[in-house]
Amino acid sequence: MDNEVITGSSVAHGHAADCCDSSAPRKSHHSEQMKDNLTKRLNRIEGQIRGVKAMIEKDTYCDDVLNQIAAAQSALNSVGKLLLEGHLKSCVVERIQAGESEVIDELLVTVNKLMK
Repeated sequence: MDNEVITGSSVAHGHAADCCDSSAPRKSHHSEQMKDNLTKRLNRIEGQIRGVKAMIEKDTYCDDVLNQIAAAQSALNSVGKLLLEGHLKSCVVERIQAGESEVIDELLVTVNKLMK
């Protein structure tokens, strides 16, 4: 897995209405570069998971399988961190600026899920 990191400056910042209008379905507003990066990472993770399944089917030594699982979990955590960074720098900021302080509670629930 490469170490390319897309920083928050690469996240497209749309209008507050994109994620803050409570009457509209909520959507993210990632740049095409960010979407491409996330998709590539997820495709790689998908391949890793298929590899783990194949290792189990081939009775690969448990420690080797566990190491591959750890690598896949780490890669998935990296995707989560990128999404969280973009979410904080765009949607959360915009919703707070729009007076929607409940976004903090929503964020805390999400962070708690990510940290399990």
